[in-house]
Amino acid sequence: MNLANKLTIFRIILVPIMVIVSFFEINKYFLGVPITFLIMDLIFIIASITDKLDGYIARSRNQVTTFGKFLDPLADKILVLTAMILLVEMGRLPAWIPVIVLTREFVVSGYRLIAVEKGGKVIAASMWGKLKTVTQMIAIILAFVDVNAFGECFSGALSGFPFTLNLVVTAMMIIQTIATIFSGYDYLKDGKNLLKD
Repeated sequence: MNLANKLTIFRIILVPIMVIVSFFEINKYFLGVPITFLIMDLIFIIASITDKLDGYIARSRNQVTTFGKFLDPLADKILVLTAMILLVEMGRLPAWIPVIVLTREFVVSGYRLIAVEKGGKVIAASMWGKLKTVTQMIAIILAFVDVNAFGECFSGALSGFPFTLNLVVTAMMIIQTIATIFSGYDYLKDGKNLLKD
């Protein structure tokens, strides 16, 4: 097994560790953020770095494998959706956002399976797909350290840095949701010929 695939497996292993950490309530804070949230955020950041690293290593060393092609996007989905569900449980994210993300992933995965069955046609990631990935990562990283729960930024009671951070988290979540919807639409549009017969 090459290094890129090992990093992908490592990313998957980090996911249950992040979930286990969420069970512990450490009554200590750093800059107003619970230590538990900081640890989960650190795990998510490390996992996100391995996402970029394993792809770069696989391409630069010419070590792209079928196993890697299968596992890498799966590891990404597991990581992002787990983080979002944890944020929902913490009251920092409305449930409809991960529902949209999950629906899009099911649609895209279904289209990819059909594409492979019909001769291996690959539907390339669009600009919306790339925007979705970047804003998703930023939104989740910031949501873990956001002192105020997502959605409360317009309450009028907040001021200063916490308000600004909450505003950025809200904006990134909205942008990633819009990008998720449009990238899913792009897959439907570009892959419509796959369903003709």
